[in-house]
Amino acid sequence: MAHSVQGVIARGKGRPVELTTIIVPDPGPGEALVKVQACGVCHTDLHYREGGINDDFPFLLGHEAAGVVEAVGPDVTNVEPGDFVVLNWRAVCGNCRSCLRGKPHLCFSTHNAKQKMTLADGTQLSPALGIGAFAEKTLVAAGQCTPVNPAAKPEVAGLLGCGVMAGIGASLLTGEVQRGHSVAVFGCGGVGNAAIAGARLAGAATIIGVDLDDRKLEWAKQFGATHTVNASNTEPIAAIRAATNGNGADVCIEAVGHPEVLRQAFYARDLAGTVVQVGVPTPTMTMPDIPMIDFFGRGGALKPSWYGDCLPSRDFPLLVDLHLQGRLPLEDFVSETIGLGDIEEAFHRLQRGEVLRSVVVL
Repeated sequence: MAHSVQGVIARGKGRPVELTTIIVPDPGPGEALVKVQACGVCHTDLHYREGGINDDFPFLLGHEAAGVVEAVGPDVTNVEPGDFVVLNWRAVCGNCRSCLRGKPHLCFSTHNAKQKMTLADGTQLSPALGIGAFAEKTLVAAGQCTPVNPAAKPEVAGLLGCGVMAGIGASLLTGEVQRGHSVAVFGCGGVGNAAIAGARLAGAATIIGVDLDDRKLEWAKQFGATHTVNASNTEPIAAIRAATNGNGADVCIEAVGHPEVLRQAFYARDLAGTVVQVGVPTPTMTMPDIPMIDFFGRGGALKPSWYGDCLPSRDFPLLVDLHLQGRLPLEDFVSETIGLGDIEEAFHRLQRGEVLRSVVVL
């Protein structure tokens, strides 16, 4: 039996989002029906609305979510009804060449639900990142459901589904930040501050937050930045070198997605240091103009970080447990809780840089 629920869609490029009725099928083989309890308003959803991902409208938005499994289809063994889960957009296949090499976090063939959710008139919806969680219920591949400790609040746990995991993973997994390292994070929004929190969790000795907005730099201090640099009035490369005995940072994390910021991160690192790009660029952006001799002569590594190189089945439960132990302040990322009808205004607040995360609570 199909389920008629309320959900938020984007009908066309740049058009305001719309709260409407959507139809969610019962789960088929390998699928799970999830009652959504909370979903963060992520910049990626705004990219979908603006046509920055693709033009497969209408989109069912929302992907950074937690909820309870309501039903599962045949052959599902990893979750069962009643499980509290964080949804992920990397349901690994286990069979591709990356999975077979023992690197499932780089899976080339991740799973989504095969059945389509629709509008009431039968129009098929494209769920954001294969999830579509700005809805009372959603249909996903069972592998997109990661069970975690139900003691965590949904509005907090759901943030691991995208932005917070991307930032923490950029530090811990992609950047491999170690105890005593110096780390510079360019861009102190939700992802950047998660990278700062990850660097602190790893034991970094010096953590430098860089942004153009003093409000965001104050947030960075709350998450563990030992130094802050307002790049609107201070040259960031020189400031980072000054904070690291003239050397540059061991790890520089670019959380903006802009060529000039990537160039700054490249030159702000120590010799043989690491640059991690976790900020999402637009399709028209190109790599910064860096002489090849500088690329060769500085050594180290330039590493893109997709989803923080996480493996949800391993990392989500661990991070929830660290949060419940008081070692990871996920609640500090929640700027406000809102309803399904408030998402358009939440997008505007996100664009104005007024919030780390607005979270829809159902």
